[in-house]
Amino acid sequence: MFSTKTGSPERLAAQHIKDAYNTPSTTKPANTSKNIPGRTADRPLTRLYAKPRRDANRNEAIKVCKKNWGVNYAQGGKQCDEFPFSATYEGVAQALTKYDPQHKAPKNNFSARPIPKEDNGAGGRSIADFYRLNRIIDGPNDGYIIKVS
Repeated sequence: MFSTKTGSPERLAAQHIKDAYNTPSTTKPANTSKNIPGRTADRPLTRLYAKPRRDANRNEAIKVCKKNWGVNYAQGGKQCDEFPFSATYEGVAQALTKYDPQHKAPKNNFSARPIPKEDNGAGGRSIADFYRLNRIIDGPNDGYIIKVS
C-alpha cells in the first residue's frame, strides 16, 4: 500500500512508516520501548472518524515536530507527518488523559517528523482511498495493517 520506491508520490511518508517499524529508536519522540501498532494482525490500526480527536492527534504531533526541529520546521514546504495516522485511535493523542483516563495506553508510542507536504498529502490520500474502497468503519471492529514496500 505504501512504497518507498523512487517516484512514488508517498515515498517519504512510506519511509517514515518503515523507520517507525524497523528502527523506532531513531524516531521522535524518544521512547526506548516504542512498539508502534499496525504491523501485525494481533495489533492492528483502527479507523477514527471523530474530527476533534483527529485534530488532537495532529496537534500533538506538531508539538513533537516543533520541539525536535524548531518552530520553523515547516519552512520549505514541509508538514508534520505522524504515524500512526491522525485518523486512527492509535494516533499520537491516544495516551492523553482525555482519551485514556485509566492511563493504559503507552506514552510516546508514535513517530512524528517533518516531510514535504506533497509526500504527506499523497500518504493521506492513499489511506483515505483505502478507507473508502474497503469500506473501513470507525472503531475496533475493522482493524487493518500497513505494509511498506
